[in-house]
Amino acid sequence: GSIFANCGIKVETAGKLKSFDAETKTLVIVDKGKESTITLTPTTEIKKGKKEIKITDLVGKNVKVVSEHNKADSVTG
Repeated sequence: GSIFANCGIKVETAGKLKSFDAETKTLVIVDKGKESTITLTPTTEIKKGKKEIKITDLVGKNVKVVSEHNKADSVTG
């Protein structure tokens, strides 16, 4: 097995949600010209404030993503 499995290290990425690919479930977030690609999972929470929303509602807006190994735990707008 991988020594990195379940390491528990959470990474926070903030920036503008440039795009969402529904087929691959990937987000592209841009911050100061640097792009980050993060994948949504079936358990990813997507919220604006306390209200759950669709990821497509956040495209073009500033978001904060908490992820582990580029798999999103939560996306907030």
